[in-house]
Amino acid sequence: MNAPPAIRAFFRGALGKFVLDAGFAAPAKGVTALFGPSGCGKTTVLRCLAGLLRLSGICEIDGEVWQDEKGVFLPTWKRPLGYVFQEASLFPHLSVRRNLLFGAPRGEAARGSIAFDEVVELLGVGRLLDRSPLNLSGGERQRVAIGRALLSAPKLLLMDEPLSALDRATKNEILPFLERLRDRLDLPVVYVTHDITEVERLADGIVLMDKGRVIGSGPLEDLQSDPSLPLAIARDAAVSLDAVVEASDQAYGLVTLKVRGGSFTVPAPPAPPGERRRVRVIAGDVSLAREAPGPSSILNILPARVVSMRPIDSNEAVAVVALGPDGSGARLLSRLTRKSWEALGLGEGASVYAQVKAVALAAGRGDLG
Repeated sequence: MNAPPAIRAFFRGALGKFVLDAGFAAPAKGVTALFGPSGCGKTTVLRCLAGLLRLSGICEIDGEVWQDEKGVFLPTWKRPLGYVFQEASLFPHLSVRRNLLFGAPRGEAARGSIAFDEVVELLGVGRLLDRSPLNLSGGERQRVAIGRALLSAPKLLLMDEPLSALDRATKNEILPFLERLRDRLDLPVVYVTHDITEVERLADGIVLMDKGRVIGSGPLEDLQSDPSLPLAIARDAAVSLDAVVEASDQAYGLVTLKVRGGSFTVPAPPAPPGERRRVRVIAGDVSLAREAPGPSSILNILPARVVSMRPIDSNEAVAVVALGPDGSGARLLSRLTRKSWEALGLGEGASVYAQVKAVALAAGRGDLG
């Protein structure tokens, strides 16, 4: 029997002309991304979770009722949560060390909370401890803000577009640290973003929002490969898969990664067998064949079965295929012309070979040290 979700939330109410009617459930560990266009209600939901905004609804975290329909409503200061905003908002008169420790529980209250040294190591801020926040880069300030939120001993970490104020290079600098936090902390994180790249690298689950409503929620891989949802038919549609290193070929700079129903060979430095990675496969990089292709420059050609197809317009369609001869493995998307679909005689259950021209490798699911 599956354990109950750690987060149960539902909020309904009007803010001027905007109406929120949204709810979701999330597990006790990992990153749940609230994703959708600007103005869809992502930050409103986050503020409701934090108690910064009171609308009708329920909010239960790990069995604790923070809000219900009977009138229970814990104010923000009574909710054991950490909140990371778009701007770091550090105290300029305090050192990095004192900023990190601001609000951290002491004495008996600190029992069971994450250790200071662990946070410093996870976020790579050891050399910054004696500095003033005024002498930090944007990325360094945001890492300190994340550390301060973690050291408050939260049962829930809320992150409201924490990378949106940073340039692309600085985002890429911080993302590996966020991956480390996700993989090593037993803490649920609700992460607001409108950047699909952040979702693909960080999220375990996703809540898709549009115009104040939830239009889909669940594991990231499931929603990415659902053709009834907008992610699958977007121009940059892709599926993110968790993988395990099987072998390394140092002579050619390749690593073989096992996923459900098959394996991918990708350019990467050697890695120990068993290390967890995340791969991203773009729909436009997957072509389909009815027969096993001959010798090819494409390294990844995997047997699969067609699950479904959805037309995108009069010319193109997106097909969902499941890896493995019996179609029991992970799902990929393939963007192809409707003419090709008909010429190949494809349909639900058809056996195919998925030819994957490129596989992107994220920094990793395991330790980066």
